[in-house]
Amino acid sequence: MAAMTEETQKNFKRVFINNLDTYSSKYIAKFLNSCLVGASLVDTDPDAEKEEDTLHDEYSEIKENTFQIVGSVSNPTEEKIGYIEEYSSCEREDLLHHLMKCDVIIYNISQHPDQMDEAQWAVSALHEEVDTFSEPKMFILVSSIMTWAMSTPADKDDPEIPFTEGHYRRRKPHPNFQDHISLEKLVVKLGKTKSSKFSTYVVASGLQYGMGEHIFHLFFKMSWLGEVLKVPIFGDGTNFVPTIHISDLAGIIQNVIDHKPGSHYIVAVDDSKNTMENIIKAISYALGPGKTQKVSKEDIFLEQNLTQTDIDSLFVDLRVEAPYLKENFHIQWVSEAGIIENIEQITEEYRQNRGLPPTRICILGPPAVGKSTVAEMICKHYQLHHIKLKETITETLHNLESSVQTEDLEDEPSEAQEFLDTLKENMNLNGGRLDDQYVLRIMRDKLKTKPCMNQGFVLDGFPKTHEQAKELFKNDEDQEDMESKCKEKIIPEFVFSLNATDVFLKNRVLNLPESLVEGTSYSPEQFLQRLARFRERNVEDETLLNYFEDLEIHPELFEITSNDDNEYLTVTDKIYRKLGKPKNYSPNPEEVEEAERRQAEELLKKQQAQMSELQEKEEAQSRAQCWDEWNQRLEEVKRQEHELLESQTAPMRDYLMRAVMPTLTQGLIECYRTLPDDPIDFLAEYLLKNNPEA
Repeated sequence: MAAMTEETQKNFKRVFINNLDTYSSKYIAKFLNSCLVGASLVDTDPDAEKEEDTLHDEYSEIKENTFQIVGSVSNPTEEKIGYIEEYSSCEREDLLHHLMKCDVIIYNISQHPDQMDEAQWAVSALHEEVDTFSEPKMFILVSSIMTWAMSTPADKDDPEIPFTEGHYRRRKPHPNFQDHISLEKLVVKLGKTKSSKFSTYVVASGLQYGMGEHIFHLFFKMSWLGEVLKVPIFGDGTNFVPTIHISDLAGIIQNVIDHKPGSHYIVAVDDSKNTMENIIKAISYALGPGKTQKVSKEDIFLEQNLTQTDIDSLFVDLRVEAPYLKENFHIQWVSEAGIIENIEQITEEYRQNRGLPPTRICILGPPAVGKSTVAEMICKHYQLHHIKLKETITETLHNLESSVQTEDLEDEPSEAQEFLDTLKENMNLNGGRLDDQYVLRIMRDKLKTKPCMNQGFVLDGFPKTHEQAKELFKNDEDQEDMESKCKEKIIPEFVFSLNATDVFLKNRVLNLPESLVEGTSYSPEQFLQRLARFRERNVEDETLLNYFEDLEIHPELFEITSNDDNEYLTVTDKIYRKLGKPKNYSPNPEEVEEAERRQAEELLKKQQAQMSELQEKEEAQSRAQCWDEWNQRLEEVKRQEHELLESQTAPMRDYLMRAVMPTLTQGLIECYRTLPDDPIDFLAEYLLKNNPEA
């Protein structure tokens, strides 16, 4: 045990890596953290692998025998990586203190040129402190193959002969990578003065791919989303692109640490000789529509997510080989042949690391129970593809007809023409319906389309029987491995079964508007027949739900008791909790900005409407108040006029009552008693005769 402890202490390595929260550095750190110190010194033949496994078993419990990763982060708010000690916002004096405690210092400038100043300072500061080192240290600069971009051919007579590490002194950089090559030269130079204590290396990385993608992410995302009919190739696409899988780049760095090679400059590229056109075509065929189109080279500047460094790298035209890796290192290659040869593996890594596995759902239940209602809500929330039997058959026939129309006239009918003729003949024989064998082929082909394989789907009410499910998701014995993979990709992960009583379903159909029922299977006779067939199929021993139960896909059951929208909202809420968060791309910054702008506009319109409504209400209240005040004033004026009139007429009334009315009253009484022919004359004479003053 003492001997093991001594060996463990000897092999202990503390490794610093800058920008641990970025694509390249993150996966280099993750790779090294899983490695044993000195593991790459062992050859990869079978016996050596057994010895390495034994060594790994012995030391797996001892943390000191693995690389211990520390490093800086560019964004301190990111979620911390558990096995890594992170530094953020360090002053250079503090950072140097951390670097001095490390055995290996890795500065990665392949993605972020803004790290070059810090890398230059770090290697220079360490070189100045070399006499104080208690143990030898190693500095590795991960640079870019773009420092070779403008190099003249190794053989003028044969410009297609690739460059190798031996030509590194003749390399000429892309104009935007002049600082990179200056830093490379400085690193190599400082490592030659006191190499026993401070060794330095430059690893010129090809364009990195794999594990979720970085520089090729634009083409992967376009293909996965399926929003373009053809994936663009910017320019002619004939440029040769040197590439390296990010895990293989990490493996090369591991070998540099373990081997301490004699060469201070190492080219890290795989064996591929792929053009940009071929790479994009491979991505499109594996993940997208399978079609590409060449567009103007300048169109790439419209892609806002690409930096100038990315754009320069995508247009590099360079043939490079790395024989030194094969001759001196023991690399467990992940993608030695390149991205095209390993495109299936690369696309699977892309899905896993980006959190983009497809969501496959099947919704079952009797007719008119609301399967399509729930399916549409799920598809909208999770951005899935709604697969309905009738629409899929119609779409297939339309696509076949379109394909036949665009084909050149040939002596022999094409496969599309033959299949179209077969389907039409079968439909004529069956009164417009298709036999199960053709229905199942159409549905299987639909589920295997790229959109369904990428985002996922919701199967709406299909399959209908146990036998259909077996045929749709069956394994072909002649192609067991391939079909097993296919089965895993098209069989639903989640099954939701809706149910309701026959009385509820009948009432629901009877209450449907006539415009929706006419010409559909919801007419009373057809609906009752469909409902009866569904009930018959689900009282047998081999039901559709039993099929999924046998595969340990346990259906979730929901009882529908109300036609109210809230009933279906409750069901979908339960389904959302079962499915979890959507597994797709979050909105990009532009989409977030657009959504926020629309939300702000809607909020402004709502506020304006509320202000307008409030203003109208206030104006109405003001008008009512003014009207009340005017009425009150009018009443007051009338009262005052009445009082004034009363006060002005009081003396007149008193005079009349005192001097006139008594005599006048007597005259009127006398006139009524005698009833003269001319009452006016009578009354006048009476007043003259009886005038008190006279």
